[in-house]
Amino acid sequence: MPKKHPPAGDKYVIKRVQTGVRMERRLVKVLKALGEYYDISLGDLLEGIVLHAFEGKSPFSDESLKVIADLKRVYGLELDARASHRLSEDPESS
Repeated sequence: MPKKHPPAGDKYVIKRVQTGVRMERRLVKVLKALGEYYDISLGDLLEGIVLHAFEGKSPFSDESLKVIADLKRVYGLELDARASHRLSEDPESS
């Protein structure tokens, strides 16, 4: 039987695990800066993004997308969704 959502305002009690995820460095810089902008941890930001994505919802408001665009310019991140399955790691960077 699926668990029901707690009433609005109640908290979910969860257990977190440490991960060893590797990501493109400029993407990480943008994510960390976005987390800093909203005063949340990188892990909390990623959890929110993934939970929205699992439901086919955008995790970002128009305001957030403007902040992200600014951060992408600051950190030189030119990648977009079209690049997601075409990334290849530079063997010199390992």
